[in-house]
Amino acid sequence: MGERNLETLLDIILAEAVKVIEADRCTLWIVDHEKNELWTKVAQGLDRSQKIRIPMGVGIAGQVAVTAKIINIPDAYKDPRFNANVDLETGYKTHTILAVPMLSSNGTVTGVLQALNRKHGTFHKDDEEILSALGTHAAGAIENAILYEEIDQLFEGFVHASVVAIESRDPTTSGHSERVAKLTLGIAEAVERFKTGPFANTNFTSSDLRELRYASLLHDFGKVGVREHVLIKEKKLYPWELERVEMRFRLLMMQKKTRMLEEKLLASIAGERELEHFEKTYQHEMSDLKEILRFIRACNEPTVLEKGGFERLHDIAKINFQDDVQQDITLLKISELERLSLPKGTLDAQERLEIESHVTHTFRFLSQIPWTRDLRRIPEIAYAHHEKLDGGGYPRKLMAQEVPIQSRMMAIADIYDALTAKDRPYKKAIPHERALSILEVEAKQGKVDIDLFNVFVDAKISETALRSH
Repeated sequence: MGERNLETLLDIILAEAVKVIEADRCTLWIVDHEKNELWTKVAQGLDRSQKIRIPMGVGIAGQVAVTAKIINIPDAYKDPRFNANVDLETGYKTHTILAVPMLSSNGTVTGVLQALNRKHGTFHKDDEEILSALGTHAAGAIENAILYEEIDQLFEGFVHASVVAIESRDPTTSGHSERVAKLTLGIAEAVERFKTGPFANTNFTSSDLRELRYASLLHDFGKVGVREHVLIKEKKLYPWELERVEMRFRLLMMQKKTRMLEEKLLASIAGERELEHFEKTYQHEMSDLKEILRFIRACNEPTVLEKGGFERLHDIAKINFQDDVQQDITLLKISELERLSLPKGTLDAQERLEIESHVTHTFRFLSQIPWTRDLRRIPEIAYAHHEKLDGGGYPRKLMAQEVPIQSRMMAIADIYDALTAKDRPYKKAIPHERALSILEVEAKQGKVDIDLFNVFVDAKISETALRSH
């Protein structure tokens, strides 16, 4: 039995059991050794809306699970082991019962197959052998299916923990990975509905969608390899860099005040009576320095430089003075001048390369994981989510034919969410329509897939996907 879905597999086993021993109905119980219980969702003829659990040793199935021995009852109501209340609760009339243990390869009871009411007479020895053989064969298949479910849960747990790790590095992006996954899957599901046009022959299996979901959730996994102060940089200068600039201003202001007081004292000793001009000159100089510092703080914001700002910054960088030990000091160092001169954003060229390196880190980290065969493309899909179809993306500058369709979907989802996500220290959220306009320009320029963008807009993915998933 190659079926991996446990519930489907149990249905197949029961259908086969009913057929081979000519029973009216069957129930398959799975042993939960940790809780010392049996459970089932596949009791034929009963409501399957919830899982049924019974303690080990209780009822016919419970006794078989404990003893590992077959129970064959030719007349239920004459056997003290039978609980007639079950019939009263279900309205079913039990006549004959055959319950056999399902044994694993090491002899452990993993479940119980229970058949009710043989259609012709009572259950006999051949039925016991046939049902036992079926149970033993099914036990291995069930073990594999349970193991597969546990692997699924392991992957889910790993992916969830990874997303938490990613977003704990930068709490302002909280929820981004989950939203990108929902938007990407929304595009994929919408694409499947097209029977004509460029996506007429595009189909995604449940495994494909699962692979795409994991790749989307983990697309920023590599950010754990980016230095935190670069990852969460809010302004052009780091806080400690701005503090050093402000310290120079405070030092220069203190020197000017000291000089003013010295000049006033000397003038007073010399008999001068008009001393106000010293104070006025000092106040004028203070006003100029405060205005320069205000301008530097404005340039430090991740916004476009004021008109003439680039030239003014260079003029400020030429201002110098001497400290207490006669060392020359400039108000702005070259590195500070370069960062404050950034036309927009907060990152210089080296910092931007470091941020962009998260994609390579993502691929490298994800490639270390021994994914199952149906998830093996996760690293590849995540690796290409920042590529542009015209070769202008990163990190590999791939052309359109080299970018998987899954990565193209993710790129649209990633850009849209980055644009519309709640305000971040380094950017403001923009409205939905404005985000679509920006994406449309990218699509018309051949940077993102225009057909997928049209699907994103026409199917209202940004509204439906985030609401329904």
